[in-house]
Amino acid sequence: MTTLIHRRVEEAQQGKNPYVICRMPSGWAVLGDRQLLRGYCLLLSDPVVNDLNSLSLKERSIYLQDMTIIGDALLEVTGAALINYETLGNTEHALHTHILPRYVDEPDEFRSRPAWFYDWTTAPNFDLERDNDLMQNLAHAIQKRLHDPSEP
Repeated sequence: MTTLIHRRVEEAQQGKNPYVICRMPSGWAVLGDRQLLRGYCLLLSDPVVNDLNSLSLKERSIYLQDMTIIGDALLEVTGAALINYETLGNTEHALHTHILPRYVDEPDEFRSRPAWFYDWTTAPNFDLERDNDLMQNLAHAIQKRLHDPSEP
């Protein structure tokens, strides 16, 4: 089965995916299609597998470490208060994790709920011109952590 995740990974491999922040050991860090929460990212596994349980224990460790490295970079770059991680796979049967920065200035009715309670149809679409500095800063923060594991 070919999913959006499969297509996005293939585009990333070909250098044609504008959402790519950087390559990681387990896949691709990408910015989300919509930026309701500034810095919303995903980790796409490469190679694409159905789910986390399809990976060996070593591969799982690498994937989960990459996921948290993106979260650490988001905390540094965006000033988010915390990071939510969601690996769902209910619709797209291809391993990917949503990495959502959460902010103290979110409206009270949303701050303590999953981000999906927002109306994402009103969210600004990804805009390479607007989001380029954010992507470069995230790439730098991610690469710093990948090259120096002592970085928090």
